[in-house]
Amino acid sequence: MSINKVILVGNVGADPEVRHLDNNVAVANLRLATSETYVAKNGEKVTTTEWHNIVLWRGLADLAEKYIRKGRQIYVEGRIRTRSYDDKDGQKRYVTEIYGDVVRLLGSRDSSASEGSGDTNFPRETQSSGQVDTPDYGNHSDDDLPF
Repeated sequence: MSINKVILVGNVGADPEVRHLDNNVAVANLRLATSETYVAKNGEKVTTTEWHNIVLWRGLADLAEKYIRKGRQIYVEGRIRTRSYDDKDGQKRYVTEIYGDVVRLLGSRDSSASEGSGDTNFPRETQSSGQVDTPDYGNHSDDDLPF
């Protein structure tokens, strides 16, 4: 058995690029930044940022087109895919992408990042089927915790 699963929480680097293929299937590409901060041996605070290429299909691409904007914080769950292509000089290049299966819109880096989107009533979570899952916020006691 093998598992290919990625979970990322980060900030969107630019508005998604959304295309509609010949059969009207939507595909969105976006860049997601995840950052890690630590204190170096000299006491200096250091932040490193990793950029991820995210690919969303169909309903998730529609969600991206409608609600995701630069600066918004999102949760992405998906799979790693690596593909190759030949660049203009004939050199083989490789690109690693995350094919998203679940997206949760968590908010924005600051409140101004979502202004202009026109609609603040976005779904909280969308899966690749295009259906929205609503989280269960029912009454849970400490006895429900697995630890």
